[in-house]
Amino acid sequence: MKSTGIFDIQSNLHEMIPPLDLRSCLVSVRGETIYEHYRNPEIPGQIAKINSCTKSILSSLICIAMDHGWLSGPQTEISAFFPTLLDDPDPRKARITLEHLLTMTAGFDWDEFGGQNSFPRMTRTERWVDFALEQRLSHAPGTYMEYNSGVSQMLSAILMQATNMPVARFAERFLFGPLDIETVEWESDPQGVHTGGFGLKMRPGDLLKFGQLFLQQGMWNGEQIISTELVHRSTQPFIDVTPPNRGRYGWHWWVDAHPGEAKAAAEQLSGTKHSTGAEAADAASLDYYYARGFGGQYVYVVPALELVTVLTNDKRKRDKPPLDVFPRLIAPMLYGASNI
Repeated sequence: MKSTGIFDIQSNLHEMIPPLDLRSCLVSVRGETIYEHYRNPEIPGQIAKINSCTKSILSSLICIAMDHGWLSGPQTEISAFFPTLLDDPDPRKARITLEHLLTMTAGFDWDEFGGQNSFPRMTRTERWVDFALEQRLSHAPGTYMEYNSGVSQMLSAILMQATNMPVARFAERFLFGPLDIETVEWESDPQGVHTGGFGLKMRPGDLLKFGQLFLQQGMWNGEQIISTELVHRSTQPFIDVTPPNRGRYGWHWWVDAHPGEAKAAAEQLSGTKHSTGAEAADAASLDYYYARGFGGQYVYVVPALELVTVLTNDKRKRDKPPLDVFPRLIAPMLYGASNI
């Protein structure tokens, strides 16, 4: 395999990324930022919408609340927070758990971007959480993944109830503060519940910190911000996703794998070697997980390579922003490196 060092990777990225006209691209290996690109010099200091990457931030806050005991665990039934579900004509609703919400497997009949039971229609109502809870179930909880920003709003409302403070304040105290993230904005619904599925604005460098926190198994400057157990559990695949998406889904994180010789490259980096048989088959791919937001917002974490990549964009749909920059362009180059 051809040896590819940091300088070569940086040169390749400098050649590859600017023509894509991304808002930003940041790549970190072992905690060191090896590449930064911004469309203009003002962007590093500017906050911008991260869209559904907000979901992964919210998931981390749910984990923190569980670690501190404000939430009892993923099998907690949400009827403890929404007692009206106990009287719902469909008894399955009362058995929906926090994990069902986190994995988008609550079973609600939902069309995220259109129709009567959708995210846009929810945002035009006065009571977002009630609107989401009132939707009928089309699947038994835990059996089918349906992308649903309504369940993210439920989680935000639950976190607010459990901690007795607004979600943004909780985040400032237990996540943003420890990471020295000072400038964010977070939208709220008409009831003052911060938006769980979107609506958070952050700087690209702060998204990189968030990804690095997960790469470091919840540890930051010697402090365990999130328990290693919940970092691992929240980023493990829970269920296969529905087309046109690919891969699997965890706790408001997407999970996928890069095929080919990716794991072999990682083993060269770490000095380990797979044996034959089942382990050799496992060497055919390299797992990663990522936060994803509409329009090209991404935070990728590749544990085996100690790699974090942040991509942001602000082009409108008609401009056809590239949405596969990491898996198609960046990942193959980095995974093929033998001495980064």
